[in-house]
Amino acid sequence: MTQQLHFFFFPFMAHGHTIPFIDLAILFATKGVKSTIIATPSNAPHIKKVTHKANKLGYQIDTLVIKFPAVEAGLPDGCDDTDKVPSPDMMPKFFLAVEMLKQPLSDLLKQHCPHCLVADMFFPWTTEVAAMFKVPRLVFHGTCVFSLSAVEHVRLYQPHKSKETFTIPNFPGDDIKMTTAELEDYIKQETWQTKLFNDSKETESKCFGVIVNSFYELESVYADHYTDFLGRRAWHVGPITLSTKEQEKESNDERGKENWLLEFEKRMEGKGLVIRGWAPQVLILENEAIGGFVTHCGWNSILESVTAGVPVITWPVAAEQFYNEKLLVEVLKIGVGVGARKWKRLTGDFVKSEAIEKAVKEIMVGEKAMEMRNRVKRFADMAKKAVEDGGSSESHLNALIGELSSIAMKTCK
Repeated sequence: MTQQLHFFFFPFMAHGHTIPFIDLAILFATKGVKSTIIATPSNAPHIKKVTHKANKLGYQIDTLVIKFPAVEAGLPDGCDDTDKVPSPDMMPKFFLAVEMLKQPLSDLLKQHCPHCLVADMFFPWTTEVAAMFKVPRLVFHGTCVFSLSAVEHVRLYQPHKSKETFTIPNFPGDDIKMTTAELEDYIKQETWQTKLFNDSKETESKCFGVIVNSFYELESVYADHYTDFLGRRAWHVGPITLSTKEQEKESNDERGKENWLLEFEKRMEGKGLVIRGWAPQVLILENEAIGGFVTHCGWNSILESVTAGVPVITWPVAAEQFYNEKLLVEVLKIGVGVGARKWKRLTGDFVKSEAIEKAVKEIMVGEKAMEMRNRVKRFADMAKKAVEDGGSSESHLNALIGELSSIAMKTCK
C-alpha cells in the first residue's frame, strides 16, 4: 500500500505571506497530500476557517498551533503577527522571536515526521533544522523568478556600489536599468536585515529546492536562467489561485449566506456592494467592468491581475516591488508606471495626480492600450492552460510530488 505523503507548511506571520501559503497547502491537498500548516495563536483562527472549508470539500488539511515567544524576545504579550508589532524599531525583536522557534519546530518535526517542510523565505534556519530529521526543505518565496534572479545579480555583482543608475549585470533578456533609489535599504547599507537577506538567498541553493507561484510561459527566459545559471532547483506551480478556484468559490458562496447588515445591504442593492473582511480581489478583477488595476506590485496582486487578463498601473513601494514593475512594464509590456522611483518601507514615494491620470489614459485609451489589453489576455489564457492537465504548472507539481514520494519510500522504515 502506498504511503500517504505528509507535508508541513510554515508561513511567515504576515497576511501577504500567509494567504499564498494556505492556497499552496490546499493545492498539494488536492493531489492527495496531507497538508499541515504551522500557525501562531492569532493567525490560527483565520487559517482554520479557510482550511475547514477545504476539509468540507474532501481535502486533508490540518493546523498546528505553535507558541510564539514574544515576551521572551522583548515584545508585548500576544505580538505574534507583523501587524501587531508596535513600531518598525521593534521588528528586529520580532525576528529574534522567529529564530527562537527552532526548538519548537524541531519538536514538531520529531513528533509528526513529515515527508517535507515548505517554509517561508524568512526562515532560512529551517533548512538546517529539517536536515537534522532528514526532511527535505523547500523554500516558498511567493514572488517570480525574474525578481529572484535580478535580486541575486544585484547582490552578487553590486553594481550600485559604483553607479547611481546601472544595468543589472549578466542578466538575460532585455537590459534592465535600475537606480540605487529603487533598491532595498539592506542592500545599499548594512542593517539588521542584511544577514537575514543573505542567509535567505544562500539557502536557496542549499535546500531541496524552491517553489514558485508563477508559470513557466510567463517568464521562461528567467526560469531557465534561475536553474541553469544560478543553480537553483525550482518548480513553477502557479498561478495557485487558479488551481484552488473551486475552494475559493465555496468560501465566497458561504460568505454570501451571512445575514448581518442585511438592512444596509438591501438599501445599497444596485448601487453598491458590501464586502465583509478582506475583499475578494480575484473575483473583483475578473468582473467585466474592470479595465485596469492600480497595484503596489506585490506578486500576489500581479499574478491575480495577469490571470484575470487585466492590465496594470504600477506603483511600487518596497520589498522586491520595483523589480516586479520592470517585468510588467519593460518585459511583458502589460503595465504603465506612475513614476514611483524611491524604495520606502512605510509611506512610499509621493506621486502627483497628473501622473496617475496619464497612466490611466495610457492603459484605457488608444492603440497602445488595446495592444496591452490583448497581450495580457494572451497571458491569462497561458495561465489557465498551465494549471490544466498536461500544463506546465500541473506537470511541475506532479514531478515534485513524485520526487518527494520516491524519497519517502526510500527513507521509510
